[in-house]
Amino acid sequence: MTREIETDAEGLVRLQKLLAQSGVASRRKCEELMLDGEVEVDGEVVTRLGTKVDPRVAVIKVSGQRLPPLSDHVYLVLNKPTGVVSTMSDPEGRRTITDVVADRLAADPALRLFHVGRLDTDTSGLLLLTNDGEFAHRMAHPSFEVEKTYVAEVTGRLAKGTLADLLEGVTLDDGPVEVRRARVIDAAAEKSIIELVIHEGRNRIVRRLLEHVGHPVRKLTRTRFGPVDLGTLKAGTTRELTNDELGALLDGVGL
Repeated sequence: MTREIETDAEGLVRLQKLLAQSGVASRRKCEELMLDGEVEVDGEVVTRLGTKVDPRVAVIKVSGQRLPPLSDHVYLVLNKPTGVVSTMSDPEGRRTITDVVADRLAADPALRLFHVGRLDTDTSGLLLLTNDGEFAHRMAHPSFEVEKTYVAEVTGRLAKGTLADLLEGVTLDDGPVEVRRARVIDAAAEKSIIELVIHEGRNRIVRRLLEHVGHPVRKLTRTRFGPVDLGTLKAGTTRELTNDELGALLDGVGL
């Protein structure tokens, strides 16, 4: 996320100026935060006003929240529509992510985006896009266990016992699946709506999980990825990650 920060000849900037220009608070309030011991740089509390830092590499936290470093990288949230393939190109000519974000790519022809993980073609919802390859790799790696929230419309009425079975853990052909949280949003005779939180990204994992317990998926949307919420973002549109969202994600994967 690029921010226009004026640095000196050595590439450094006064800490309170960096905080203010990054939108943390006014310059005076940022100075108060420093004096109150609320600002850390590289793991150490900094209270001396005028301390200079390198905004590209310093790990800065304000009241425990990470402030992303100054960067030329792009970090986007996409609400992927149903029917779009989770790739940047497709030899079969199907609609891809590149088609959905064509306007943004046209505005910056040098921009090359990666998708973080995947969503099935028939699944809609939150997908992260970035030109930061290391970030994309870590966010998709199962060892970091980033939680993902899905809302599924399934066939049939979901019983309380089925919900308990999901929370106890289900074993599929390719191994066990841990469901962190689950709740029924609505239930009727013909269909139910359920919200699931898992950390895995195995192929069609949510669909296979719900079919295993007797409730095939009719519609599926990913609504949350770690601290990032889809909110009211319209299908086929993007927004930039906020500083708070990006800071939390960077912390979560050790960047």
